[in-house]
Amino acid sequence: MVIKHEIGALILRVVLGITFFIHGFVKFQGGIENQVAWFSSIGLPGFLAYVVAIIELVGGIALIIGFATKIVSILIGIIMIGATVTVKLPLGFLGNGQMAGYELDVVLLAMAVYLAINGSKLWSLGHLIFQKDSNDVMKAA
Repeated sequence: MVIKHEIGALILRVVLGITFFIHGFVKFQGGIENQVAWFSSIGLPGFLAYVVAIIELVGGIALIIGFATKIVSILIGIIMIGATVTVKLPLGFLGNGQMAGYELDVVLLAMAVYLAINGSKLWSLGHLIFQKDSNDVMKAA
């Protein structure tokens, strides 16, 4: 039974990691200065664009390889709450026809919360480095 939960957590971790890695990569590829200007235009300090982009890029890689999953998931959860409250909430759940609403943000937040609470040991670098028993996931199955 436990192995099923670990497989589910692995899927959530990798998909969330890929999603945020790509979001962070695009922020740098498209010119981080544009993100800084956009953050400033909505009333947020411009330097937060760097913070968000780095968390997305590096955090995405960390999730993919399974390192610091709980910490990264908490940071991503904070980003999703911030994005929802500052940008998406006024657009509604499904958006306004020109911009998407916060439906995807809620899904990504739910994934991050699950991983922050439960972690993910299967194929996880963090578990490999800090494990107490190399077969504990398999023994519980």
